[in-house]
Amino acid sequence: MESAARVMRSKKISRDLMSDEDMARAVWPAAVGKGIAAHTSRVRVVRTTLVVEVEDAIWQKQLRPLTPAILDRLRKLTGSDEIKDIEFRIAIPRRQPQRTGSRESSEAEPAISAEDDAERIQDPVLKKVYRVSRRKATG
Repeated sequence: MESAARVMRSKKISRDLMSDEDMARAVWPAAVGKGIAAHTSRVRVVRTTLVVEVEDAIWQKQLRPLTPAILDRLRKLTGSDEIKDIEFRIAIPRRQPQRTGSRESSEAEPAISAEDDAERIQDPVLKKVYRVSRRKATG
């Protein structure tokens, strides 16, 4: 990625093709490494600040002291001094994919009554204790 950044620095046309945000997004994994890049997302530039979303507050706290080193690395890779600061924001948690339940399976299962509940207990002594305690509780 560094050789590409050198080519981009030498060509004035490349600045017209790629904005600072596009350039920062492209070199972000090389600037911070694969481990950090895997826990960050949505890199964008707002004025002179690079805004990066992180997974949680722990990542935010750990990356904040690394800001000067990351900025130096970004400046070397992009060849631009436009980015003056980095802000790490906690990303909104994404919902995990969920399985949809079929209507037939939920309708096919009858409601479980208290009497059926006792029948599920295998041990006869515990079953009797359960029934006695249920009678006392219900009055």
